[in-house]
Amino acid sequence: MKRRSLAISLDESAETPVFLQIARALTVAIRSGRLGPGDPLPSSRALAGQLGVHRNTVLAAYDELRAEGWIEALAARRTQVAASLPIEAARPGAARGRRAARAGGLGFDLPEHDGPAPEEAPPPGAMILSGGVPDLRLVPRTALARAYRRALLRRGDDPLAYGDPRGDAGLRREVAAMLSAERGLAVGADDLLITRGSQMAIALCAQALLRPGDAVAVEAMGYRPAWDALARRAELLPVPIDDEGIDVDALAALVERRPIRAVYLTPHHQFPTTALLSAARRIRLLALARARRFAVIEDDYDNEIHYSGRPVLPLASADRDGLVIYVGTLSKILAPGLRVGFLSGPAPVIARATALRERLDRQGDHAVEAALAELLEDGEIGRHARRMRRVYQGRREALCEALAARLGGALSFRLPAGGMAIWARADPTIDVDAWARRAAARGVVVATARRFAFDGQPRPCLRLGFAAWTEEELWVAIGRLAAALDGRGSPRRRSG
Repeated sequence: MKRRSLAISLDESAETPVFLQIARALTVAIRSGRLGPGDPLPSSRALAGQLGVHRNTVLAAYDELRAEGWIEALAARRTQVAASLPIEAARPGAARGRRAARAGGLGFDLPEHDGPAPEEAPPPGAMILSGGVPDLRLVPRTALARAYRRALLRRGDDPLAYGDPRGDAGLRREVAAMLSAERGLAVGADDLLITRGSQMAIALCAQALLRPGDAVAVEAMGYRPAWDALARRAELLPVPIDDEGIDVDALAALVERRPIRAVYLTPHHQFPTTALLSAARRIRLLALARARRFAVIEDDYDNEIHYSGRPVLPLASADRDGLVIYVGTLSKILAPGLRVGFLSGPAPVIARATALRERLDRQGDHAVEAALAELLEDGEIGRHARRMRRVYQGRREALCEALAARLGGALSFRLPAGGMAIWARADPTIDVDAWARRAAARGVVVATARRFAFDGQPRPCLRLGFAAWTEEELWVAIGRLAAALDGRGSPRRRSG
């Protein structure tokens, strides 16, 4: 284990000898948890140099601590905290937290927490089917690493320096070109803001667009993190959804009763149900937004993942009136840990969002952004997207086959045209939330409709993500899910 320097304060004017001050400081560090049993101490020479004292002073302090049983000397002149000490190593700040708890609370007033409660951690080793996430085992890491290295070593604009808060210029150009060629958006590099994932894009959009007291319409089943970001600034009003996406007639009736500033929706693959907003509703929605002068926040979170023909073009591609604020991400096709999203829309909104971003985060990771720009420019990300569509299509079919074979009497579903998950409806006699709890105990985690419902009420539906698992792994997962329902053993995949 690496020896680290220790923060020790000495008072040369005190009557206590310096070696005892050092010994007492180390004792306090051990008692507080800053140093735990077996942790190495700095060499006497290194600590003497750090404190500006004679080495013999440090040796005397170490001798005192050894005599009291706090530390022990090992081979190769290594000194460490005694491994046999019955002291639990604490995390940084834990000792202060315990003292505050014993005192009845913090040393200052803390406002009541009004944010969302953290989700319960899944069991170790569980197969997570609760979200639509990519398979990180298939990320082109070698190509990404090479591009990142080239970005760090490139001449000209240094990606490690302060840069444009809108994001790396090269990435903005490449994303603009992609949106123009593949999604029908007439945008340029200056019309884009690169963000740390789509969640930041939505949060910045909320701050730039909304005022206290505003109302925002949202899908009655949807993406709760986005709702949380919008609810910090506005009142949220749920609108029903069905197999054609958001009910635009219901939205029209809502805005008759209450003016809204914006509507937030996921029209391409409605989250979580995967429904596609129909063409008629798209036309009606844009006409309604134009007539009532509200913004449309379009979250196009997985546009690249489609399995037959070209995807339906975004609402933003048909916007001629400056109504649509478009949110996208590279997370679904690459990896969520890269934290790269983007925001496009009317120039005043992007300008406000950029100013807010600069205040909050200054800028993104320009080295990562430059690397992704290179991978977009040379076609690597496009090739990866095509590979993943083929892989995920096979996994979608495997999941459907496994569901039909093992849970055909319990679940019904439509084959989604794209995306990374299936929305399945359970037999109404099944308590899906209880089923999900039993499944988690068997090592497979699924998301029930309650997690996505604006009203938090249960509904007999499940969202099952398939992209992160191989076809064989999906059969294992559905076997566990079936066993949690009826108590039978795990299945074997059918041959042939």
